[in-house]
Amino acid sequence: MRKGSCCMFTSGVIGAVLLIMGTGLFVSGLFQTLIHNKLKGVRAVFAEDWEFRPKHNVSFVHNGTKVAAYTKKIFVFEPEKSVGDPNVDLVTTVNIPAVAAMNRIKSAGFWASSAFSMYMGSIGTTMFMTHTVQELLWGFKDPLLTRLKTIKPETDEYFGLMLHVNSNLECFQITFSLVEHEQRTLGLLCWRGQLSLSFSSDSSPRFLRERRLQERSIHMRFEKEVELKGIPAYRFTPPRDTLASGKNNPENEGFCVTPKKCLDDGVLDVSVCRKGAPVVVSFPHFHLGDEKYAQAIDGISPVHEHHQTFLDLNPTMGVPVRAMKRAQFNIHLERVSGFPLTRNLNNTIFPILFLNESVVIDDASAARIQKLLLIVTLVSHFPLILVAMGVILVLVSIILAIRFYQNKVIANTQNILETA
Repeated sequence: MRKGSCCMFTSGVIGAVLLIMGTGLFVSGLFQTLIHNKLKGVRAVFAEDWEFRPKHNVSFVHNGTKVAAYTKKIFVFEPEKSVGDPNVDLVTTVNIPAVAAMNRIKSAGFWASSAFSMYMGSIGTTMFMTHTVQELLWGFKDPLLTRLKTIKPETDEYFGLMLHVNSNLECFQITFSLVEHEQRTLGLLCWRGQLSLSFSSDSSPRFLRERRLQERSIHMRFEKEVELKGIPAYRFTPPRDTLASGKNNPENEGFCVTPKKCLDDGVLDVSVCRKGAPVVVSFPHFHLGDEKYAQAIDGISPVHEHHQTFLDLNPTMGVPVRAMKRAQFNIHLERVSGFPLTRNLNNTIFPILFLNESVVIDDASAARIQKLLLIVTLVSHFPLILVAMGVILVLVSIILAIRFYQNKVIANTQNILETA
């Protein structure tokens, strides 16, 4: 009897303690706070063998609170993952150097343009050109640009869609703090050695908003919940107003550098970044753009699933599990006074190149994240586990108490009967 009462008392006390502790921890959110603080220091490292980003001139600045470094992004051709030979395969497209030259010389006036137009005709320049993939991407010496260089010495006589990309140094800052619990950030300090950008237009600063990721003019908003390799994630995509024209999105007015020639939704004039060449960027197939751009070119048909840019982030750890960066480079074709070659042009945005940069978490990293998420789930629910155990022990104590008193009543009854 003493043994039963001892078990009853012990289970009751332990159950009550666990119940109180679990309830207190759950209400206070202590374990959730601890696990979230721990996750802030977790860093995922990804490496690829086809892209290199060495750091140069690493130095501490701003009283040791920032690290400045120049980083070079190098692209390497992988034949086993490619089709064809870039040194042999030919591509016919718009003669971009000719279009760029005409746009640069037109400011000199009609007669200068006419004279330059005659020179273009004398060397057989047309509105289209044919080059190997290697030349088109990484550069070739163009005779027209060579001639223009004699008039405008600052002109680069070499042209390539990715000319100098493998040689450019980009300056970044890493902002960090020696103070515990202070958030670490990564940001841009300068671009190609410049602390300020001369082509910046009138645009106001932007801030991070709820469920919104943003960097300068491109931002992303939450679209939907997805799952990849057993890992839950939030998908963020650029909304339609990202590249909307200033008339439909006043926040984008500052990105139109030629106010009298602002383009419509879905395209962005970046000619100031390309030495005056009429380059326009958009999403592939003019996704999220004005319908007139897609309708003007045969074979262009935007599909959200195939042409969207997105980022999938695990909401618990903030780790990217998949990303697709898709962009299209176009040339703005329009009539230029003094150049008969352009007389049949009707203000068209002509697609040149479609880029698709993608990354997906590997299986080994996915397995590690799954284990971490399981640990997070268990730790986060530990107070509830304590509450459940406390409830069970209290119930056991109640059951033992009932049985104890039932046995006591039976024993007393037997004693009375024996005495009678």
